[in-house]
Amino acid sequence: MYVSWLAGPLLQIALLTFMIRRKLHGAFPRFFSYIAFQIVKSGILFVIFRYSPDNYFDAYWAGNALSVLLTVTVMDEILHHLLKQYGGIQRLAFVIFRWACGLLLLLSIVNAFLTQQAGADKVVSAVLSFDRSVRLMQCGLCFLLLVLSRFLKNCWRQRVFGIALGFGIFASIELVLVSVVMYVGDGRVAIVSLIKSAAYNAVTFLWIMYLRRGSESTAEIEVAPQLSALDVALVTSPEAGDLGFLSMVEQAVDRVLSRNSWPRPAVNGSQVVGRKPDPEQRN
Repeated sequence: MYVSWLAGPLLQIALLTFMIRRKLHGAFPRFFSYIAFQIVKSGILFVIFRYSPDNYFDAYWAGNALSVLLTVTVMDEILHHLLKQYGGIQRLAFVIFRWACGLLLLLSIVNAFLTQQAGADKVVSAVLSFDRSVRLMQCGLCFLLLVLSRFLKNCWRQRVFGIALGFGIFASIELVLVSVVMYVGDGRVAIVSLIKSAAYNAVTFLWIMYLRRGSESTAEIEVAPQLSALDVALVTSPEAGDLGFLSMVEQAVDRVLSRNSWPRPAVNGSQVVGRKPDPEQRN
């Protein structure tokens, strides 16, 4: 356990070193901040565990809550790098992702405070619920990248793909371990914790392998024609004078509504001229 606990910060320090050498801390500032926070959190938790174990519970869950929030910002950064060439799809993805995160956070808090638990247990329940939702989104993002790899040519070689892949792998392993703990009980918590720590160290090593690659640019993604055509159909490009599909639909609706050729009833003063309904038209 101590070896695994020490190996994690060492690998993360190596990862930050490669990012600084490759000047990637400016390209991925949120991911850089996330890794730096993990190093600081590990050091603080280790000191508290050795010298003040009574406060370890509060420190662990406070750090875990901040870590989950930072993970959400990293996912937002990943989407920005993956879809930066597609204005319309990028805006749509940002709106869906941010609203989904806000809704999941609200539901986690409401669900935690509706349960009959103590104050600390409510916080733990909210953090666990939101963390599980974020892990599911990470798995979904990783699966989406694997599916879209045929549209985004050579995407798997890009650094941003490696970051997303690492989060997806760790999220999948963590969800499986949580299911195992819920099934077998708390008797195997030490083994599960060791496996989780080893998996995170392996993912950190994967990030090092991706980020140390200096021959390829992060933002250069060769796009297949199918995805490019889809983006052209959705995006409005005022600079080029082209109108996207959604803009053309809006303009067509505006033209229809602005016409004055709607049929009006014949009126004579204040009385509307009508006719008596036929027998077959009555109820």
